[in-house]
Amino acid sequence: MKPIPLQLITVKLQNGQQGIFVGTPLIPDELGVQQNQVSEIWFSDIKDLPEELPLDELMDLVTAQLSKSQDALH
Repeated sequence: MKPIPLQLITVKLQNGQQGIFVGTPLIPDELGVQQNQVSEIWFSDIKDLPEELPLDELMDLVTAQLSKSQDALH
């Protein structure tokens, strides 16, 4: 089974609330964080997922959302 690279992103709001988001790595290690800056952040709609959702099905949902986001940019 091929490993799937995942990255956690923690966002903290000024009011103290925070959320953790899971996704595929955005910035490859060899580029380093200093060479990349965020220009925009888009949030998808909220989806209720089954508790026992297999990782491959989750990644299919993530891939579909990325496609929708790319289409919206063009």
